[in-house]
Amino acid sequence: MFIDIAKSRYSCRNFTSKQVDKDILLKVIEAFRVAPSAVNYQPWHVIVIEKKENKEKVYQTYQRDWIKTAPLLLIACTDHSVSWKRNDGKDYADIDVSIAVDHLTLQAAELGLATCWVCNFDRELLEQKLKLPINIEPVVIIPIGYPEAKADTERHNQKRKPVGDFVHWDNF
Repeated sequence: MFIDIAKSRYSCRNFTSKQVDKDILLKVIEAFRVAPSAVNYQPWHVIVIEKKENKEKVYQTYQRDWIKTAPLLLIACTDHSVSWKRNDGKDYADIDVSIAVDHLTLQAAELGLATCWVCNFDRELLEQKLKLPINIEPVVIIPIGYPEAKADTERHNQKRKPVGDFVHWDNF
């Protein structure tokens, strides 16, 4: 069931050394590809980081030792020059790429992989290290691999607000 997959996804910070087969990775990327986006503009890109020297470049922008345990790093980027903007100027690029990343992380969980959303990185340094074009913004670093431990699927009972705290019927 979908809810079981959603509950099994967690922010993994310790991966095994087992490599991710390319066919499995392509299934994860396919989930990213088919995600919806505003006006179907798909303003996203994914950079797959697998070489040690490139992982080191990413590590320099987010200096936490645990990230070195991931066999792969995915960098989800957006292109604000092609994203849809609402009539009040609201840019949907970050929302679109977030939906796609969520698809990716849930597909990874279904396939026995683990991920983590990393947003607290030095954006400008990452842009420099990866030589990104001026219109491409890195939004999320996603370490991905096989987890050392399984998720506690019951954690949501204590770590999530009850429905009554955030659902409003007919008005706020």
